[in-house]
Amino acid sequence: MPTRTARTAWTGGLQDGSGQVELVSSGVGKYEVSFPKRAADDADGTTSPEELIAGAHSSCYAMALSNEIAQAGGTPQSLDVSAAVTLGPDPAGGFRISRIELTVRGRVSGLDDAGFAAAAAAAKAGCPVSKALSGVDDITLDAALES
Repeated sequence: MPTRTARTAWTGGLQDGSGQVELVSSGVGKYEVSFPKRAADDADGTTSPEELIAGAHSSCYAMALSNEIAQAGGTPQSLDVSAAVTLGPDPAGGFRISRIELTVRGRVSGLDDAGFAAAAAAAKAGCPVSKALSGVDDITLDAALES
């Protein structure tokens, strides 16, 4: 399997500095980062490690869920997955990712609500990004079929 890379160029200190994250492997973009905007309610055009993790988690989870649905005999027609990643204080000092909320709404043929819920839970457990984030104490899942 391939290795993917990203690079960050940072200038300055934590509070007055800023950086630019480049998605090197894909070449799809460069994104501004700064700690004050990371910790603010309004990102004001910058991204953060938490937003990048949310993107990684939601896309990995969607892939894992589409596979679990097929393994259960269903056919995924559409999946809308979001991940909300919260940065919070670490009791040991500093910060940590304190919570991740996965939400999925699916249009699936061949599975009922219980089958979809089982596939959703299996995808949460089996998604490589979920596994990588296993140190996060609180990862929730809200999964439902849409008609």
